[in-house]
Amino acid sequence: MTSNTLTPGIAAGRLPAEAYPRNFSDLHPGLDDHEALVAADRCYFCHDAPCMTACPTSIDIPLFIRQIATGTPEAAAKTILGQNILGGMCARVCPTETLCEEVCVRETAEGKPVEIGRLQRFATDTLMGAGVHPFERAASTGKTVAVVGAGPAGLSCAHRLAMKGHDVVVFDPRPKAGGLNEFGIAAYKSVDGFAEKEVAWLLQIGGITIQTGQALGVSLSMEALTSGYDAVFLAIGLAGVNALNVEGEDKDGVEDAVEFIAELRQASDMGTVPIGRDVVVIGGGMTAIDAAVQAKLLGALNVTLVYRRGKDRMNASEFEQDLAASKGVRIITNASPKAVIGNGAVREIEFEYTADDLTPTGQTFRLAADQVFKAIGQTLGRTDLPELDGRKIAVTDTGRTSQSGVWAGGDCASGGDDLTVTAVAEGRDAAEDIHATLMA
Repeated sequence: MTSNTLTPGIAAGRLPAEAYPRNFSDLHPGLDDHEALVAADRCYFCHDAPCMTACPTSIDIPLFIRQIATGTPEAAAKTILGQNILGGMCARVCPTETLCEEVCVRETAEGKPVEIGRLQRFATDTLMGAGVHPFERAASTGKTVAVVGAGPAGLSCAHRLAMKGHDVVVFDPRPKAGGLNEFGIAAYKSVDGFAEKEVAWLLQIGGITIQTGQALGVSLSMEALTSGYDAVFLAIGLAGVNALNVEGEDKDGVEDAVEFIAELRQASDMGTVPIGRDVVVIGGGMTAIDAAVQAKLLGALNVTLVYRRGKDRMNASEFEQDLAASKGVRIITNASPKAVIGNGAVREIEFEYTADDLTPTGQTFRLAADQVFKAIGQTLGRTDLPELDGRKIAVTDTGRTSQSGVWAGGDCASGGDDLTVTAVAEGRDAAEDIHATLMA
């Protein structure tokens, strides 16, 4: 029987085959040469540019935009990549509307910022498209560093260390490198296998070996790493998913949003990925939005995102919230899950309205659901690590942990804001500190 949007339960192929490429096409297509020049011409090239301060990697934004305006996008790319080696992906996934573009002088004066993110993509895509790697590896230092985790923080750290002349081995439990860039971002934000292409481009620096299928606590131990390498950088992300802690959570159809997003990113045919008719996503961050929007794009009839606090407390940006609404996602705020209802498989989920301080109101409601995605945060899920700060590894501003010779960065480390661009900055800064320590 052919599935469609009205088919009950969880089913694949709800839409015509031709709908999937259209639904999952590039969210922000790249600029052409003329569009880039026009966009660059709007920049005031501020001396004390607020956009630079707002960028976690401190890219010299006025400089790279001026380089685009003068017809040298390759030079612009080097300006970007010198601070952010994953500038191509960050140009696609950064919430620029709450970072550099939010403080742009044009935004303040006119309500329309310079398109910094799309200009950054134009520059980096131009350079990468030419097959150019603008950095050279220094003479070998004879030092070896282990990087655990091939996500943004790990790759950024590895590249900077390789540039300094160190030999780097990157371990990752997944079958391919990239971390969240490869497995955890909505498919329409990174099309045509860009994450994999960016990793291959980054490795052109030389001196970096990637070993996949290697997990800390399984095939790797902290003791072996610290004894076998001159330094260790932990970029292990957050592997555990928080539980709802409600009755019926173990029913069929209750799934982790991060795994759903990963499945979509690795699918060669979106039409083969099953989705429910009535989908409920629990959470208020970017992962929740990505799961909800993609559920709708796969052909779910009803998609509802439910968040326990108010709309202004959602971690997802206003742009992301508006994107979800524009795709037909219903957003309900100030409601917490109470129970998952169904005979073996989920059929409904009950919520209770909450005040802004999460105080229960006693008022409940139910939503029909044959698929529920949990997007309520992740945890380390490990204990054999350096000292923790809350639920993450405690680090200094250069990524040093409580254990000598061990640094950490990215989502697993304290102090970050769980953004790709922040992870890149933390990996870069830790690499500089590791280099200084090894060469002292």
